[in-house]
Amino acid sequence: MSAKHVDLLDELLAGKHRALARVITKIENRDPGYRDLVSELHGHTGSADVIGVTGSPGAGKSTLVDKVANYYRNRGETVGVIAIDPSSPFTGGAVLGDRIRMASNVGDMDVFFRSMSARGSLGGLSTATTDAVKALDAFGKDKIIVETVGAGQNEIDIVKTADTVAVLVPPESGDNVQMLKAGILEIADVFVVNKADLPGADRAVSDLKEMVHMRGDEPTPEFGADVEGYDWTPEVIETVAKEGEGVEEFIDLLDEHHELLEETGMLDAKARTRYAEEIRALLREDANRLVTEEIESHGGMAELVEAVYERETDPYSVAADVIAPIEDCVHD
Repeated sequence: MSAKHVDLLDELLAGKHRALARVITKIENRDPGYRDLVSELHGHTGSADVIGVTGSPGAGKSTLVDKVANYYRNRGETVGVIAIDPSSPFTGGAVLGDRIRMASNVGDMDVFFRSMSARGSLGGLSTATTDAVKALDAFGKDKIIVETVGAGQNEIDIVKTADTVAVLVPPESGDNVQMLKAGILEIADVFVVNKADLPGADRAVSDLKEMVHMRGDEPTPEFGADVEGYDWTPEVIETVAKEGEGVEEFIDLLDEHHELLEETGMLDAKARTRYAEEIRALLREDANRLVTEEIESHGGMAELVEAVYERETDPYSVAADVIAPIEDCVHD
């Protein structure tokens, strides 16, 4: 690792927010040497409580996250928030701004807020988000909240970074509650019907409770087979985040779930499962890069496609030829 990166790492571990912001920028941009930085950060992680917040657009996620962050701050805990913003179609940057915001006032560093751009794939930042969470964890934040823009597959992948996942549903959902993706149902530990002062809230709550009752057992994490005593049925809670109503009850549920995770060993099982998924994701990323380089050495994809089109070869033979040298190196 370069001397410049060593200094940056030392500053982050010393509690300098400017260094934290610079490290997350390097992670998001995949700057040269960022992997070395993240590797060094890993040994300083493992203390933060990570909370995922997702749900359909317009459900009031940002408002609730702000209220929760302020509640934690008033309780004496430090908070890091990563908000995955929609990407600008022109710059690839976050539409809401590549911003860093400290809640409360300029001199108050208890809440560190960072937007990250989804860069054209809504929520498609799972690897970068995982690395940014590590930076906040190593920095020493007690609570880390990951908020996503929507409730699709990409968001499901991102919130897998979290120990506890909350899914927000607007009251006007009505029949749309029935359309919630199975993946969202499976990952949710808490359902929140926000804006509960609006018509339709009671219907949304009853529909969600029925779905929770019918969903069956929660999927067991890859390394959770030996965990005993973990029995959690997702709760459905109502909030009016803009007024602060229900926020304390919501946080009580988050605390209760985290305590159960710790007591039963499920917290460790989830961490091991996340590391397994992270290793596989990095291997796929590296393998894709190697394959792309090998395709270029064969004249590029256009040339390979043309050969297949002219029936000079076939897709299986092309794939075998491209992978052969990589396969040989691995076997050697």
